[in-house]
Amino acid sequence: MVVHKAVVTVEVRPHPIAAAFHHLLTHPVVEIDGREHVMKWGTEEIPVAAGQHRIRVFFRYRGQKGTHLALASREFTVDGAARRVGLAARLGWRNGSRFRISEPVTEA
Repeated sequence: MVVHKAVVTVEVRPHPIAAAFHHLLTHPVVEIDGREHVMKWGTEEIPVAAGQHRIRVFFRYRGQKGTHLALASREFTVDGAARRVGLAARLGWRNGSRFRISEPVTEA
């Protein structure tokens, strides 16, 4: 049995007004199907199988564990022909803003 693998490319960025603060004091976390991926601000690739998935994006202050600040989530599907799915998560400029996650863009 062959399991189709694709790559989810996730770009996570703070708003430019708050970027210096977030680059120094926080790190983003991308959770896909309950599995956390601690990231750096920017773009990273995460392998996934074909099927339905849930992505959650949030940030934590450095040294914190278990917090989910600015949490946003959405569901997306990876079909059998997809090789790459692109998503972007943008954090708002205000303190207390949530991430906004884009519609997925699929490349066959």
